[in-house]
Amino acid sequence: MTYKSTRGGDSGKTFSEAVIKGLASDGGLFVPEEEVSFSQEEIRVMCGMDYQGIAANVISRFADDFTASEIEKCVTDAYRKEKFPDGPAGFTTLDKDLSVLELWHGPTCAFKDMALQIMPLFMRKAIEKCGESKEITILTATSGDTGKAALEGYRDVPGIKIMVFYPSEGVSETQKLQMVTQCGANVNVVAIKGNFDNAQTGVKKIFSDKEFAKKLAADGKMLSSANSINWGRLLPQIVYYFFSYTKLVSAGTIKFGEKIDFCVPTGNFGDILACYYAKKAGLPVERIICASNDNKVVADFLSTGVYDKNREFLTTTSPAMDILVSSNLERLIYDALGKDCGAVKGFMEQLSNVGRYDIGGKVLAKIREDFDAGFSVQEEVSETIANVYKKYNYLIDPHTAVGVSVYGKVSDKTRHTVCVSTASPFKFNTCVAESLFGNDIPEGIGEDKVSALLSERTGFPVPVPLRGLFDRKVRFSEVVDPDMMPKKAEDFIYDR
Repeated sequence: MTYKSTRGGDSGKTFSEAVIKGLASDGGLFVPEEEVSFSQEEIRVMCGMDYQGIAANVISRFADDFTASEIEKCVTDAYRKEKFPDGPAGFTTLDKDLSVLELWHGPTCAFKDMALQIMPLFMRKAIEKCGESKEITILTATSGDTGKAALEGYRDVPGIKIMVFYPSEGVSETQKLQMVTQCGANVNVVAIKGNFDNAQTGVKKIFSDKEFAKKLAADGKMLSSANSINWGRLLPQIVYYFFSYTKLVSAGTIKFGEKIDFCVPTGNFGDILACYYAKKAGLPVERIICASNDNKVVADFLSTGVYDKNREFLTTTSPAMDILVSSNLERLIYDALGKDCGAVKGFMEQLSNVGRYDIGGKVLAKIREDFDAGFSVQEEVSETIANVYKKYNYLIDPHTAVGVSVYGKVSDKTRHTVCVSTASPFKFNTCVAESLFGNDIPEGIGEDKVSALLSERTGFPVPVPLRGLFDRKVRFSEVVDPDMMPKKAEDFIYDR
């Protein structure tokens, strides 16, 4: 299996090379050059496997420069019980038509753990395979959850440093504290004045600075990414869609071979794209429902074929979805355009230069063969959190609530649907508590007390990784303008 850039500049890269490089030289994203396909019998066999077994099976088809034993070790080390005491993923069936895939049982209580606990292991093995001797710095922009998960995954990994940029006012207090209290000798966290798109654009500019890349190379250094623009981050996310299907079959909820739908809360389009790759590989999936919040740029695109980021950026209660430039959409467009790299490059240039592009009705129709889309605004999200708790005695965070709400609007209910739950409700405790209790919260109560209140009133325990968070020492407090990002990155890389 080799990988190429969606824009045509790089090709023939092994999985290891794609993981180390992260972003292609031309600014494109790496995609497999060959199709991966599982037979129905191979998927049936997975129904008797645990999560780790399914992960090894799926990953091996995309990372065939790794031996079976190397993949098995990566999987075993990533998803061990110390990190995922309740198992890598939880699964709750709410009624005959709806289940929830819980991806927040890891060390940072967000779905990013599912990829970012194994990605550093990929990186270390890839460095060994490629004989790479340069010191690697991971540069990452985050809308909240990626930052902490990446920091935790790469903490004190030899030969690798990691720096995270996040929007100072665009994450929850819990998300912020998880990052700024991060321990580790090789980590750094800097807030920027602006939103996630500003942070993501700043990181991409650093990656695309060819003179800076030459300087780093001359000094025995290089950059890579932990965002889902890196194929090594996206690949592990394909696994849990296979896991979901096997859980439904094992429970007797569906018959093997019966198709299901997935509803995925969507920001940077990585999580939902992993579902698309699972379907392409043979998983019996009919519809993939894209759930957007008030920042509904992707939902609009999937309805009209026009991607237009020239709109107001809205700060919502689901900050991981507060994104106007969804990077991973480029991989889907590459497929829909029949792998026409030149056309992809042209659309991405239009997005950069004028902030919009139009793929046309024929290409949109191709995408709509797999995808549906909808959005929910904050008032609906709050109502959904309350309604799900009242109906099912089940807590969900605002991102999951966006998914459940859009499922109610878009799904035709003819197939069983799995809604992807991306974060623990306790990472967004104030939003969840206000949705459930309204004004019946003691006035002036600090956010550190809200989790205890939420737990006491609902009976759901505060996840272990979030306990005592507000008592931890803050290590990183710097806030800078976006144009200072290159200097801050350079200072960190060179230990200034």
